[in-house]
Amino acid sequence: MSRLVIINGRILGAAPTITGIAIEGERILAIGDNRQVRDLAGPGARLLDARGGLVSPGLNDAHQHIHNGARQLANLELSGETSVAGILERIAQFARANPDRDWVNGRGWFYGEFPGGFPDRILLDSVVADRPAAFGSYDMHTMWVNSAALARMGIAKDTPDPAGGQIVRNERGEATGILKETAMELVDRVLPALSPAAELELIQQAMQLAVRHGLTSVQDACLPAIPFETFERLRERGLPRIRVRLSRIMVPGQSMADWEKRLAGYEDDAFPRRDDLWLRGGILKTFMDGVVESRTASFLAPYEGARAGQPDATGHPRWEPREFEAALLIADRRGWQVQAHAIGDRAIRTALDAFDAAARANGPRERRHRIEHIEAIDPADIPRFGRLGVVASMQPYHADPSKNLFEVWVKQIGTDRASRGWSWASIQRAGGRLAFGSDWPVVFLDPRLGLNTAVNRTTQQGEPAGGWIPNERLTVPQALEAYTVGSAYAEFAEGEKGSLAPGMLADITVFDQDLLSVPTESVLSAHVRATIVGGQLAYEATD
Repeated sequence: MSRLVIINGRILGAAPTITGIAIEGERILAIGDNRQVRDLAGPGARLLDARGGLVSPGLNDAHQHIHNGARQLANLELSGETSVAGILERIAQFARANPDRDWVNGRGWFYGEFPGGFPDRILLDSVVADRPAAFGSYDMHTMWVNSAALARMGIAKDTPDPAGGQIVRNERGEATGILKETAMELVDRVLPALSPAAELELIQQAMQLAVRHGLTSVQDACLPAIPFETFERLRERGLPRIRVRLSRIMVPGQSMADWEKRLAGYEDDAFPRRDDLWLRGGILKTFMDGVVESRTASFLAPYEGARAGQPDATGHPRWEPREFEAALLIADRRGWQVQAHAIGDRAIRTALDAFDAAARANGPRERRHRIEHIEAIDPADIPRFGRLGVVASMQPYHADPSKNLFEVWVKQIGTDRASRGWSWASIQRAGGRLAFGSDWPVVFLDPRLGLNTAVNRTTQQGEPAGGWIPNERLTVPQALEAYTVGSAYAEFAEGEKGSLAPGMLADITVFDQDLLSVPTESVLSAHVRATIVGGQLAYEATD
């Protein structure tokens, strides 16, 4: 008999006469009309009235950084600030309110708020001079630090750039306070470590934040990689109430023999958890390039204003193509899935080429390799996702057509390349599989933000009218599919979750509105009424 019954819902994927779900234990027992599911209720069963709202498979964030996001909960969030004066005042207030902190930390500044696209250490020194300060950009690919932080890291004129990164310098050779890509790791090396108890508490807060926004699963994409043991400790506490998939890191610059050894070590922890319902492993994360805003994304043609042959004219590829292919062939042969961050068209092509080579070299199997982000793709590569079975893992809210997009992103690559920005509908029409996520804490994890961008291609204020690149808009059911069964497919879990049917895991998101019948402009006004994970109410809104 059922212990939890949902009635009066609009069940995603079901006929309008199907309005209820009966849940027994961790799984869906039956789907039917209100009378049918009520008849299955056992003594003391909980009745959840959806009041006409949409009942969806649990939303699955296919790409976020729960560890990094959790750590940032204790730091200053700047993403709401739209002026240099506002940013500086917020930092000054935070520093005054936290006099005992050894470092003043935060994230979320946008490139377009600063003249030339970047702040500098002198600006940060003006509000924090007594101790180190470090603030990541909104995209987590650039770090802004003050003079005290540079001194703490020991960065001087003769400090070399790390492989894959850059210590930006002025005409005198002095560090400006901007660290790009892997140079940000210099900060990580000297930051005070969180205590294990504090880290567990922050991750628990992050998980609670996720379920409040309707997420039942998250797929973590490193930065930094979380030990599986951390979540095992949470499990010992009776948590988590959200399903997590963890990746391991794949980096260039090592011999293939060392890479084999590293993979063997990863496999001891990850492979036994490939089918774990709560804590999954089996995927590797790598970076093919950086981001458009800092000109570190890798392109086939030069950035606007740059000439072929100039240093960095086409960006910063993280891998030499032959090295990536060799490393991928080994990982693929050993049974790993690989997710590759690739934003520029050259990076996307390099990843697709390597995935194609691995399939030809290692023979048929269900690979489901993934490319993450896919911001600016060459048209010739759009059909390759479907042909190669590569998952297009995209984060719709990154395409928010806001000031930062038009004043920074578009200007870096020009209107022609920008016209192919975030081509999720084109990839789907060409036979590719979509998986949607947030990239939190790069942007907030609320799936409504991504849904709005996916179906409207507008800002939260509805601009521009008709949407930016409107032919890339999806329908609401298509967008929800990418957040549910698409994301489940991307982690080899579509047989367990991502759809509503008897026998599937009872991971369910209940909205207070029927998103299938309201105007698409109303997506942002819907709220999560309840989040059910494994048959248990992980969150229920109070009226």
